[in-house]
Amino acid sequence: MDLNENKKRFVDIYRKFVTRAGAEDLLNYLLSAKSDFFTAPASTRFHGAYDGGLAEHSLHVYDCLKDYLARERVREEYGLSYSDETIALVSLLHDICKMGVYKRSFRNVKDDNGVWQKVPSYEFRDSLPYGHGEKSVYIISGFIKLTREEAFAIRYHMGFSGEENKNTVGSALEMFPLALALNIADMESTFYIEGKQKS
Repeated sequence: MDLNENKKRFVDIYRKFVTRAGAEDLLNYLLSAKSDFFTAPASTRFHGAYDGGLAEHSLHVYDCLKDYLARERVREEYGLSYSDETIALVSLLHDICKMGVYKRSFRNVKDDNGVWQKVPSYEFRDSLPYGHGEKSVYIISGFIKLTREEAFAIRYHMGFSGEENKNTVGSALEMFPLALALNIADMESTFYIEGKQKS
């Protein structure tokens, strides 16, 4: 998909399902010149490290979360059931913290002949170093009131791959099943759909 297709699909899903107070204000912010959400990469060198990678990754996570929650075992044995709004909100916005933090740069990479070449890249520069998941919760909460489970799902969507205390992560994933579901969707998207870019 190209940037415009991803942007249109994101906006369509968001407007269809995310309808609580403040939702349109948040979307308008994402669409404004103050935001690079739809053009930003998802990382500096790994998954989604290209223009529009952040929006594309967010859509992948949405698809993966929907698929996970639709599984018979997840619905019947685990009893997980969430509204379309909650699913769209946590998946589409889990990485909103990545807006405005990736700056265009260059890095040196050896070509096939072993000669160093300067290639376009991104570098990470965060002017609001408030963490990862917690920063996403903070930004969203400036516009929309999240439920406790939505906030914890976004906060802990990195699961055990984050830098948090592992006991805290385990407790959060156990107490808030949506957090584990979002983590699974995020990891599936990151490692199986997008994969690691060649460095």
